[in-house]
Amino acid sequence: MNDASSRKTAAILTIGDELLSGRTRDANMHYLSGWLTERGVALKEARFVGDDQKDIVEALNALRAKFDYVFTSGGIGPTHDDITVDAIAVALGVPVIEHPKAIAMIKAWYSARGEEVTPARARMARTPQGAKLIDNPVSGAPGVMVDNVFVMAGVPRIFQGMLHAVEGEIERGAKLHSRAVMAAGLPESQIADQLRDIQSALKGVTLGSYPIDGDEKGVTIVARSETPATAEAAIVAVSAAMRALGHEPVLEDHRSGKVA
Repeated sequence: MNDASSRKTAAILTIGDELLSGRTRDANMHYLSGWLTERGVALKEARFVGDDQKDIVEALNALRAKFDYVFTSGGIGPTHDDITVDAIAVALGVPVIEHPKAIAMIKAWYSARGEEVTPARARMARTPQGAKLIDNPVSGAPGVMVDNVFVMAGVPRIFQGMLHAVEGEIERGAKLHSRAVMAAGLPESQIADQLRDIQSALKGVTLGSYPIDGDEKGVTIVARSETPATAEAAIVAVSAAMRALGHEPVLEDHRSGKVA
């Protein structure tokens, strides 16, 4: 399932009717992509599905067979429409159980706050049989991991906390380095041929072209490579091509998007 390089691959399956209706804006894919990039893992696909068990099962089975890691986001809370755990169990062909360690964690969390574990809160201790727990430092109820699937909450702060809790489960690959350059007033179409030639001439680099405000304000070109020198060589070649077209290139700090 790996890339041709040494990088592992991953996908995210984001679950929830509220995301597809536009009521809630997703933030987890953006955070996950940056987190994985720092660890040399390539996020290759993202899917959104509603709170429908059949759709979740089909999407999960497709993704877990294709990628090294699959992260799910959403649908593991205390309410009736939180069906992710049930869907994961169906996809894996295992029953759902009340995990003894999970219920103990939930009881300890609420006891420390002087609260009872209601039946709704106890639902959050349900896991697919054979799953391991993912610590939740924000709200107590754990996520789960089983095979290459990491099942996490949809609330961004909780998702991020769970993500850092699985640090040791992720096999790091070669980190991808990037450099970027922009040229004001240069339409993307004017530099397309030069980009194709640079991409062909340099091995181990990919060039991405991103028009600024629909091509009206210019274009930003990003070079990505596992080798910093290769990314640098590509951006030098792109800068030269921009100058040849009569536009002055401006290097950017691609990590922040700021002009260097």
